[in-house]
Formats: sequence, C-alpha cells, structure tokens
Amino acid sequence: MIDIGVFHNGGIDLPLKEGKDGVVIPKGDLRAVHESCMRGIVATIRQGVLADKLGYDTFWQTEHHFQVEGAEFSPNPVQSEMAIAMLTKRIRLGQATNVITQHHPVRLAEQVAMLDIVSGGRCEMGVGRGYQPREVEILGRNFGATIQDQERNRSFFEEAYEVLMKCWTQDSFSHHGENLSIPPSYTKWFHTQSIAFFSEANAGRALEDVLAMGGPDFYSGGNPVVATTTRLKELSVFPQTLQRPHPQIWMPMTSDRTIKLGAQKGINGQFFAENNSRLKRNIEIYHKEAERLGFPDYKNRGAFKYGWDAEKRRGIVPARWIHIEMPGLGDKKRWERGLQHGWDYYGPFGFAAILAEADEPLWPATTRITPDIVQQKELALGGPPDKIIEGIMRIKESCGYEDFAVNLDFEIAGFESREIEDQMQAFAEEVTPALRRECGGAPPLADSTVELVPQLRPAGWLKQAAAVPA
Repeated sequence: MIDIGVFHNGGIDLPLKEGKDGVVIPKGDLRAVHESCMRGIVATIRQGVLADKLGYDTFWQTEHHFQVEGAEFSPNPVQSEMAIAMLTKRIRLGQATNVITQHHPVRLAEQVAMLDIVSGGRCEMGVGRGYQPREVEILGRNFGATIQDQERNRSFFEEAYEVLMKCWTQDSFSHHGENLSIPPSYTKWFHTQSIAFFSEANAGRALEDVLAMGGPDFYSGGNPVVATTTRLKELSVFPQTLQRPHPQIWMPMTSDRTIKLGAQKGINGQFFAENNSRLKRNIEIYHKEAERLGFPDYKNRGAFKYGWDAEKRRGIVPARWIHIEMPGLGDKKRWERGLQHGWDYYGPFGFAAILAEADEPLWPATTRITPDIVQQKELALGGPPDKIIEGIMRIKESCGYEDFAVNLDFEIAGFESREIEDQMQAFAEEVTPALRRECGGAPPLADSTVELVPQLRPAGWLKQAAAVPA
C-alpha cells in the first residue's frame, strides 16, 4: 500500500525577482508580503479541503514565523487544521512540525488534543527542536529555549516532550525538571470545590496526592483560594486526546543521533532534503535501532514493516517537490525560480550539507543549491505524469520499502493558489491511480463520526412539545 500526503510549506504567491547578489526574493514591499500571507491563510485551508476531496491520505503543514522572505509561511498549523477538520471527514491532519521549544508544552497539549477530538481522531502530531534563531530565541525565550546552544536546546526539547506525554497519558501529574516546574511549588489552591471533588472515594486521585493542605496564611488577603498555605501538588490537563494513548508522534530527522532517538521513542521520521541513497542509509539506521530495542511503539504493536507500515502508520516518510507539465498546465521556468527561491532561504541554515550521496562526505554548508542540483538529486520531480511516476517509484525501489509513503510539496513561491490546486488535481487524476496499482492500493482510513453541523428541529417543535401532557 502507499500513503500519499500533501506537504504544505507556505510559499508566498507574489512574483519573484533577483535581489542583491542574485538571491531570489519576493517582488513587492512589506505591505504586499502581509497581504500575500493573508491570502495564504485561506489558501492553506482550501488546499487541505481539496486534498481530502481528491483522495490524498494526509495533509501536512510546518510551523514557521516572521517570514518576510516568503518561503515558509505557516505560523499555526494546529489552528488552520482545526478549520480543515471541520470541513472534512477522512483525511489525516499532521504538523511537520510543532516546534515545541517555542511552546509551553501544557498549552500545546491542550491545542493538539482539541484538534484530535474535533477531527474525530485524525491528528498526526509532529514535534521538532527548531533551527531558526529568529523564531526560537523570540518565541522560546521565556522557556529558556535557544538554538544557539544545541545541548541546551535538546535538553529543553526532551523535557517538553516528557511533559506532553504526561498531559495526555496521566489523569493527574506533576513535573519538576531543569526547565519546567508543573505546578510550581508555590501555587496556592485552597478551593472548596477541588477539595470536595478529591474527597470523594472514587475521584481517581486522593486529596493528599493533589493538595498539600495547610492552615491560614498570615500574609494573604481576601481571596479565599490563596488565603491559606494549601498548595497544589498535581495538575490535570483537559482535554486529553481522542486517540489513546495519544496520536502518532512524528519528527523531522537529519543527524544519526536524532534518527536513533526517534526509533528509541517510537517516533515516525520525516525526511525533507535527503536524496535516495541518503534516505536508504537513514532508513537502515532507524529500522536497525528499532529492531534492537524490540520495535518501540506507542501502542505496543510489535514489529513493523521495513521503511513504512501502512496499517500501523509507522516508519519513515520522504518529501518531494512536484510539478506536473502537460498541455495547459505547468510553468517549468517559474517553478525552477521558485525552487531557487526556496533554497536561497534554506541554504544559509546549512541544509546543503545533506544533499551529498550516502557514500560522499557532507557538502560544505555554504554551497549554493540550484534547481539543477535539486532535480538531479530527485528531490524535485518535474515533467509529464509518467516521469513523475517513475521518480516516485524509484524512491520505493532503491530504499527497499515494503509498504510505501511519500509527501508531495505542490505549493511553491511565485504561484497562485489556483495554480497549486490545479497541480494537486492533475496529480490525483494522472499519477495517483498508477501509484496505487504499483503499491497495492490505499491505506485503511476510517471516516470521522464527529458531527459538527447541528440539525434544526422542525419549526414549532417547542410549542408541540409543551402541548403533550406530562
């Protein structure tokens, strides 16, 4: 089977031009960028709904902020996927990723749980450490997060991940770590309703576990909740996720250390810039580590297929840029300019290094990546449908996947929403059927049973009910 996802990175719809030193940038001023991003919010939701209608299996977004450059506009994937969830019944909704070093994990746990509930259990939850200082140093500052000290970044990430798991899997919990204290030791909570609830024999947690009861506080004023020395010891987070114990967790993976960490924790892997040979190498590392540890899995389901297991939704998924060229569809010159724009943004973060083949030394991080290189490495597949099919199937065959999954990035800077939607529809009609045949069909996906549209009672129903004798 093959799982076909749409990966939405948030490319700006303004035309592109060459700026200083030939670097590709949006054509327009700051006001034009703001207006484009407003259109982008609506386009994201439209394309998520369209992906469902066209039979794609998953819809993914990233999390990025402050994007004047226009390569990755996606400030709140959970919020926009709430809108998509309300308009769809089948497609699974994922974040690739939520940068958890930029969030308080308790607040994020609530938001993701709400998405999972409203979607009827269709959430795929992504986590990441972040790599852009403009984002992490601003949004993560109050949590002590930073990417300018990688070990500190990892430390906060791992602690925040632990808190997320507690929020979703424990009815009541506490956490006191290096970065987070939940609840803080000084949190007063002398609330008569809480005391009454936890005094019940069947409350699920004893009063003394949740509250440290104390006498009056000489220093407190008239608010009864803080007028004693009674302190809160544990916290219950509502809501928890509909999927139990929680949704499948995903993480972008680049280094061997991160790949092994994902395998150890039962986290699925997303790969965005690895050519086929490096992807094959990374799958081997992941599967070998998972096998060594008895295949860690959030549902304890045991061994999963090599590369990807469609039934269990476990394993490693690559992403590829896609541009179909047919009569009346496609503009290769603009698409290649969009690729250059994207890599002029990603390149300075050092992503050029991992475009090397598996048996080569990593490329210098300062290498400028061109559209020709990206296409030679088959990270970007452009051309008629048969060429796209061959390129996608080559990933499966060269990497040794049993089942298969791939995420497709249709949207790119310089293209309007309608053009992206035409690409999505053309792929669904001209490419997807062949991929399904070659790979043994589509994965099992259950329709959501959540009803979000209220049904009106017949006019006059209240008077009729009142007339019926009791």
